[in-house]
Amino acid sequence: MAEKKSKKSSTITITKTKKKTGALVSDHGRAYIAATFNNTMITITNSKGDTIAWGSSGSSGFKGTRKSTPYAATIAVESAVKKAVGKGLKTVDVYIKGPGSGRDSALRAIKTGGLSISLISDITPIPHNGPRPKKKRRI
Repeated sequence: MAEKKSKKSSTITITKTKKKTGALVSDHGRAYIAATFNNTMITITNSKGDTIAWGSSGSSGFKGTRKSTPYAATIAVESAVKKAVGKGLKTVDVYIKGPGSGRDSALRAIKTGGLSISLISDITPIPHNGPRPKKKRRI
């Protein structure tokens, strides 16, 4: 019997990742602010809804309870607005969601960052009927 020696050839395939092309930026866009009790997140999009810039209190370097402060929201929004203004954005419609403490300071940061606000809308979800109440207590 003849012995067969087979070499396993390890082939390495290299795939080039295509860099994502930037979203088209006009002078008008939208800013979505999600202000929770623990964090404040902002997403700035163009008029079609493609993300231009984003930021959050956590990504700005705050941890723990400091993330939920209005100051952390201001820093997060200012960094996102700076990126968006650098790409050519001038005016935004602002949509705010949530009960967090960073709501008002986020609006002020958008204004001081160089963007003009054309609309402010509160899109916090409110239940129309809510959950079923607990049954009556029997003693």
